[in-house]
Amino acid sequence: MTKQQLLCATAFAAGLAASTQQATAKVVKFEVVRIESAFEGRTFGSVGTYDRVVARATIAVAPDDPHNRVIVDIDQAPRNAQGLVEATTDVEILRPTVAANGNRHLIYDVVNRGSKRALAMFNDSDAGNDLSKAADAGNGFLMNRGYTVIWSGWQGDIGAGGGRVTLSVPVVPQVQGLVREEFIFDQAENPATANLSYPAADLDPAHARIFVRQYETDARATPAGLSFKFDGPRKVSITRPAGFDGGAIYEIVYEAKEPKVMGLGFAATRDLVSFLRHESADAAGTANVLAGRIDRAVAFGQSQSGRYLHDFLYYGFNADEAGRVVFEGLMPHLAGGKKTFTNVRFSQPGRSAYQHADTLYPGAEFPFTYPMTTDALTGKRDGMLARCLASNSCPRIIKTDTELEFYQGRAGLVSVDTAGNPVTMPDNVRLFLLSNLQHAAPHNAKSVITRQCSYPSNPLYAGTSLRALLVALDQWISDGREPPASRYPSRADGTLAEPNAASVGFPAIPGVTYPRRINVAALVSDAMPPVRGKEYPAFVPRTDADGRDLAGLRLPTLEAPAATHTGWNLRKAGFGEGELCDNTGSMLPFAKTKEERMASGDARPSLAERYPNPGDRAALIEKAAKKLVADRLLLEEDVKGFLQATN
Repeated sequence: MTKQQLLCATAFAAGLAASTQQATAKVVKFEVVRIESAFEGRTFGSVGTYDRVVARATIAVAPDDPHNRVIVDIDQAPRNAQGLVEATTDVEILRPTVAANGNRHLIYDVVNRGSKRALAMFNDSDAGNDLSKAADAGNGFLMNRGYTVIWSGWQGDIGAGGGRVTLSVPVVPQVQGLVREEFIFDQAENPATANLSYPAADLDPAHARIFVRQYETDARATPAGLSFKFDGPRKVSITRPAGFDGGAIYEIVYEAKEPKVMGLGFAATRDLVSFLRHESADAAGTANVLAGRIDRAVAFGQSQSGRYLHDFLYYGFNADEAGRVVFEGLMPHLAGGKKTFTNVRFSQPGRSAYQHADTLYPGAEFPFTYPMTTDALTGKRDGMLARCLASNSCPRIIKTDTELEFYQGRAGLVSVDTAGNPVTMPDNVRLFLLSNLQHAAPHNAKSVITRQCSYPSNPLYAGTSLRALLVALDQWISDGREPPASRYPSRADGTLAEPNAASVGFPAIPGVTYPRRINVAALVSDAMPPVRGKEYPAFVPRTDADGRDLAGLRLPTLEAPAATHTGWNLRKAGFGEGELCDNTGSMLPFAKTKEERMASGDARPSLAERYPNPGDRAALIEKAAKKLVADRLLLEEDVKGFLQATN
C-alpha cells in the first residue's frame, strides 16, 4: 500500500467512527434508455420471460464523507453546484417480467474490462456482451431460478463499443506525474506501436526513458538500437534492438497528465446497488425499475473483477453511506491473493501482476488474505476484512481459485501468513481450489496449442462448480444453512508445498518441464521505475503421481483422468522461453497402451491399464459425480453432462 493510500485509509477509519451525519451520496439521475424483451421472449420455467433494461446512472459523492475519503484524489476532483463529485455509469439489468416470479435475489456481475462474465460462467452462454438472442441465455440457469442480474461500469478508462459497460469519472485538473508503461508484444513487428494509459505532458522522447529486458529477473537495459518516439499524446512507436525475442519486456517512463479519479468506480457500484435495493426513485423522481423486488444481493467477479471485489471489500465499500450492507454475499473467482491497481493516482486498473508481465505494478501487495495478519517484512498489520469488521458490514464469502492462481496469482499467501504459517479463515469465509484448472476456459473448450505456449491448453471448465457454490451461498445468506467446508491447500495438512517438482510431487513426463519460476510476491520500492526488494514465501498445491492436486474440489472427470491437467503452461522459444505462459494451463494426455508409454518413458499408467473394461471410466466418473452431489458441490442437473462427455 502506498503512503497516500495509508493516509486515506487512516482518515476513513477515524472519520467513520466519529461520523453521525446522514447519507448524502445518491443516484441523482437514473435514465432509462430502453426496456425490451430479453432473449427474444424466451421463457424460463415457472419464472417466464425476462426484461432487459438499458440505462445510465449518475451518482453524486460527498468528498468529505468518511465513507468516501478513502478515494484517492476525491478532494481535488471537480464538484457540482452542491459540492459533490459526480460519475456516470452504463447500467444493464435482466429482471423477470413478472416481478412476483423472481426469487428476490440480485446478482451483480462485476464487468471485466467492461465485459460481462456471469452468463458465460453460470449459464454456459457463448453470448459475450450481446444478450439479444434466445440462445444468449445459454442453459438458462440464472433465469430458471429467477435471479435479477445487473451490470454497471466501474473502470474509468474503458472505451465504449463492443457492448462494453463503461464508467465516466472526472479528471483531476492541473496535475502531472511520472507514469510507467510496460509492453510485451509477442510478435516481431519493428517498430512496434503501443497506446499509453495517460496523455503525455511532454512529447520530447529525450525527457522520457525506455528500457528493455528479456526476462523479468534481468536488469533493465538500454542497448544500441533501442529507441522510441511519441506518435501523439497517447501513442508511441518503439524501435526494437537485436537480441530480444517477441516476449521481451519494454518499459517507458514519461511525464503524464490528466489522472482520473478511478476510485469512484467503487462508489458507483455501492451507490447504484444501494439505490436499486432500497429507493423508490432517483433524486429527480424517476422511478427505480427494481423498486420492491430485491431482498438479498450477491456480487460475482471473475479474474480482474474478482480482484475488484477484494478492493471493494478492503476499502470499506460494502457499507453504503447510511451504514447498510450492500452485498450479503461475495464470490471472488480467480482473484488469488491480489487486488487491483485502481485507487491510486495515475492508476491502470487493467494491469495484473504476473510472473512475466506487470510484475512490479501495485495491486498485488500485502494484505493477501482476509483475516488480520502481521506482515513479516514490514511489521504492518492488516487484512481484507479490516474495514467491514469495523463497520459491521462483512459479507459471506465463497472464494474460488484455480491452480493457475497459485502459480500466477499469489494464492499461496491466502491460507498462510507472510511467514508461511497457516491461518484460520473467519466463519464468514469459505475457500475452494478448483483443482487442476487453468485460469479460465469456456464451457465448450477444446485442448489446443496456442502460439506462445509450449503445451496443449487445459479445457477444464469451472461452471459446474460455480453453479453449485452459488446455490450454497444463496442458502447461506437466505436461510443460514452452512455451506460446504473449505477445500483449499494448507500448510497445516501438507497440501501446500514450495514451488519445485520434488516438493510438489509432480510426475516426470517426457517432453514436459516443470516451471523454473512462479509469480512470487515481494516488496516493491516507490522509485520510478520501481525496484524489487525482499520476497515473501511462495507455495503451490501438492500433487499425486498423476499430477492431480491433493487438495481442492475435483471435477468428476479428474477422479478418472485421461490426462494430467495443470493450471500452468510455459512460453515457447521466441516468446520468452521457459517463463509462465500467462493464463494458459496444460493438458498432457496419458498413453493409450502400456507399450506406448514404455516406449516414451512415461511412468504414468496408460488408459488401457487404468480402464481395462468398457465402461470402467464412466462408472468411476458417475460415482465421483454422485459423491459431489451429496457434498453439495455439484448439482444433480450437471451429472448428465459429465457422463455424456465420456461417451
